[in-house]
Amino acid sequence: MADVSSRATVDATAQDPDWRQMQQLREQLHRYAHQYYVLDEPTVPDAEYDRLFQALQALETLHPEWLSPDSPTQRVGGRPLDQFEPVRHALPMLSIRTETDTQSSGAESFDARVRKELGLAPGDPAVEYVAEPKFDGLAINLRYENGVLVQAATRGDGETGEDVTQNIRTVGQIPLRIPVMQAKQDGASPAKRSDLTQNLASPPPVLEVRGEVFMRRDDFDALNARQRQRIVQGDKGEKTFVNPRNAAAGAVRQLDPRIAAERPLSFYAYGLGEVTPADQGGPEFLTHYALLQCLKAWGFPVTDRVEVVHGAAELVQYHMRLGASRDQLAFDIDGVVYKVNRLILQQQMGFVTREPRWAVAHKYPAQEQLTTVLGIDVQVGRTGKLTPVAKLAPVFVGGVTVTNATLHNEDEARRKDVRIGDTVIVRRAGDVIPEVVGVVLPPAVTPTEAPPERGPVFSMPANCPVCGSAAVREEGEADYRCTGGLFCSAQRKQAILHFAQRRAVEVDGLGDKLVDQLVDAGLVHTLADLYRIDDVALAALDRMAEKSAHNLRAALEQSKQTTLPRFIFGLGIRHVGEATAKALARHFGGLDALMSASEEALLQVADVGPIVARSICTFFAQPHNREVVEQLRASGVTWEEGAATSPAALPMAGKTFVLTGTFPTLSRDQAKDLLESAGAKVAGSVSKKTDYVVAGTEAGSKLTKAQDLGIAVIDEQAMLALLKVIPDGGS
Repeated sequence: MADVSSRATVDATAQDPDWRQMQQLREQLHRYAHQYYVLDEPTVPDAEYDRLFQALQALETLHPEWLSPDSPTQRVGGRPLDQFEPVRHALPMLSIRTETDTQSSGAESFDARVRKELGLAPGDPAVEYVAEPKFDGLAINLRYENGVLVQAATRGDGETGEDVTQNIRTVGQIPLRIPVMQAKQDGASPAKRSDLTQNLASPPPVLEVRGEVFMRRDDFDALNARQRQRIVQGDKGEKTFVNPRNAAAGAVRQLDPRIAAERPLSFYAYGLGEVTPADQGGPEFLTHYALLQCLKAWGFPVTDRVEVVHGAAELVQYHMRLGASRDQLAFDIDGVVYKVNRLILQQQMGFVTREPRWAVAHKYPAQEQLTTVLGIDVQVGRTGKLTPVAKLAPVFVGGVTVTNATLHNEDEARRKDVRIGDTVIVRRAGDVIPEVVGVVLPPAVTPTEAPPERGPVFSMPANCPVCGSAAVREEGEADYRCTGGLFCSAQRKQAILHFAQRRAVEVDGLGDKLVDQLVDAGLVHTLADLYRIDDVALAALDRMAEKSAHNLRAALEQSKQTTLPRFIFGLGIRHVGEATAKALARHFGGLDALMSASEEALLQVADVGPIVARSICTFFAQPHNREVVEQLRASGVTWEEGAATSPAALPMAGKTFVLTGTFPTLSRDQAKDLLESAGAKVAGSVSKKTDYVVAGTEAGSKLTKAQDLGIAVIDEQAMLALLKVIPDGGS
């Protein structure tokens, strides 16, 4: 009678409209979550998902007796734990043998051992393997009973792990309930498809899925950015993380699942633990690859980097191919894993000292190592940026011997608290500049004694270590910069290239390679030295023929006749671009007036704010910058100066122009100069705020948009008439 009564209750519940709606919402949300987290193909907006989620929450609040652990609402929640409960694995989570030989010989040795173990002769066919990335995360065992996630446990010592179910529920890629779904087959061969199809009807009564919880690199960077912001805001309980693996492991082992939910974790499945036997309704696979495809069909994320390969040569190719793209992956790996594909061969080969003979982890060169900080130097970049660099005891990391590693800036050096004498973690990935990612603090000698005393806290010097100019840090910026741009030898090449560019004084033919030669040969120390070089010295340079030397000398002579805005821009004052240089020239009329202007006077210039004003004052406060300006004047660099002009008094003040097409007599730059000299603003795109579009031949979409908006369209002649300028082919 009790069974009849129970069935009657269940039947009655199933007829309830709220129950049916609840089940429908759960199905929808599970499907949408799978599309979003696993397939990366969201089909509904976030707002729609949130609406359905809230509707389900409301129904479960109304009917708490219907709440189930596989509901999407149970991903985040639960009270903080006092401690993790131990979990004894039904099947041990054994480790895989590591092949530390990072060369091709590592894969060849594994294939030779497999062939020997299987008794294969040299002429026998190649062994079929599955090759997949070795994720740098935390191994997890997920236990499903009747398709519902009931437990998640860490590897621990292989025999016993920790129950982290509450935290694993927060990982969106991990299904709370395994849906019954059809496989996409994913290009599997006919043999693999037949192996796969028989296992797709439904998940077995007991299914343990094993895989790796990890943190994507972009998620890790975003997490650390949030952590740094919290630290800046005064939250002393927060910290940044050394690497994605540590961040992922820390999230999984949070006693409070709400904290774990804030950490963006991902998951890839790569194997099985305990599974209901085939004769009791469990799956039966012929190959490891088919096992992975079945897991994928059941809704588990499986990396698309897994491949079936044959023999040692293809193992080597896979290892090299994945290694070449290692730094472009969305996640960290430290090697690849090779497994004999056919499961019957795995069983035949068995284990040795609790490691499978049929699998190996083939490592790549380590990207992180420990070493000692011998000193902290400050380097000056081409643009004047000061960067603290740790001088290290030599260490082999990322495939090379590293002796220097960047600390980025003063804030980072202090946040990581890197000091001389410290043991630090150094990271080098691919061609990325080596960096110090964390400090390993020395332990106390005894529980009652303090740890050994460390070196002083790092501070950025007040002056440039190269030229002695003031080093300043502008408000809102992380970097200190040398203020001796024209004088500082570390910035010499950059200063010359900036001065000689087309929009500044324009020295035709003076490019990067030639500037390198001039500076490296000791011919140019300051900008004025450019005008002192003779043809003989130029012709002696590599690949510099007599004619080329003569042409460069001619270009240098021509560049002496410039304009005040171009000269101001060419000085390379931080934050002073072309438009600001023109505004300064108009406002002050001459260079001397600009050089002696106070911050208050500079703030009267249109579009000049406190940061720009301070930068200009700092630049001209350096005696050596003024000296370089005077040297240029003495070298014959000249420009026309005039009376200070109010922008409002200029004929085109307040007007916005857009240039498009090719003009008969003027270049685009010449037309822009003319308009800006008359007080106009030259914009790059057409909008309702545009007053005129100046169109030449082959005008494009800007002309069409102007016509659609009813904006006045004029040609070069009409523009010159507006400006009252006679066209002479120049400005």
